[in-house]
Amino acid sequence: MITSRAKTEQDAFNDVFAQVDLADAVGLDGVWIAERHFSSSEAGQPSIASSPIVLSTAIAARTQRLRVGTGVYVLPLNHPVRIAEEVATLDYVSQGRFDLGVGRSGFTTAYEGYGYDYGESRERLQECLDVLVKVWTQERFSHQGKYYQFEDVCVTPKPLQQPHPPIYMAATTSESFPIAGRKRRNLVVGVRRTSVGQVKDSVRVYRETWREAGHPGHGDVTLRLPVYVAETQAEAHLVPEASALKYYRRLSESLTRSVGRAGTAADEDRARLARELANITYDDLLRDWVIFGTPEEVTERLQQLIEEIDLSGVILEMNAGGLVPIEHILASLKLFGERVAPQLR
Repeated sequence: MITSRAKTEQDAFNDVFAQVDLADAVGLDGVWIAERHFSSSEAGQPSIASSPIVLSTAIAARTQRLRVGTGVYVLPLNHPVRIAEEVATLDYVSQGRFDLGVGRSGFTTAYEGYGYDYGESRERLQECLDVLVKVWTQERFSHQGKYYQFEDVCVTPKPLQQPHPPIYMAATTSESFPIAGRKRRNLVVGVRRTSVGQVKDSVRVYRETWREAGHPGHGDVTLRLPVYVAETQAEAHLVPEASALKYYRRLSESLTRSVGRAGTAADEDRARLARELANITYDDLLRDWVIFGTPEEVTERLQQLIEEIDLSGVILEMNAGGLVPIEHILASLKLFGERVAPQLR
């Protein structure tokens, strides 16, 4: 997951490309871009990922082997046919190195800025996904849904990857996991609103629902969480401390602001989680929310998680909170690529 601590928007783009180039050079598998809107530049952290498809295309064009993914593309804010056209185009630009991570976003700010109803977001997400699959797998398609209607439409180009790029659905709320299981969606789950222990329980629900729906296999699960690697444990804990605490306390503030908004999870649950995150300690984070340590420590903990949850992949947030200087991010990324990643394959 690409993030940056930068003073200007130009600095932020430069930092993103520096991380991408290094990730490609040290042999990491991919990079994921999160969509974010209407976020002011705070604490020297400009928000530049309002157009994840454009940014992903730039990354694909400058790399040779790195896969590029959206983590996540907020589908209800976009038109499904336009998404289908742009993703298929990007699939060719990347030579089949694109992964589509989708979600509705757990917060209402982007919807308010665009003038959209967040209360419709869950239904719009599912219908948009249905349309995308039709567009990519049928020469011409028709669709009569609640939000989108199309009659005998031919959309080109079709994707390079067949039948379409891998699709991953983000889940954060208790309602999302069984939906992903029933719909046979690959899953992206983050250690943001829930600890690692709670993620295990949620993934269990996802896989139980998957089996109950009669789907073969058990679904691919990719875990997104803060990771930081340094030569010593002391450095690995010290450098990202302020940034990690800011990350989870800012999440608490966002949850508090969203309580009572249409389309959100139960207010009682949101308010409770907001209080928990507001009072979280760094020891709490180190124990069950983040993985900060030496290459050996990070390898051991990730191997344990991969085995316990049966993960297909891990998305690293090396600068959760946005306060870690770029030179430290690059050093952590290099250590991970050279001394952790080879042990996980």
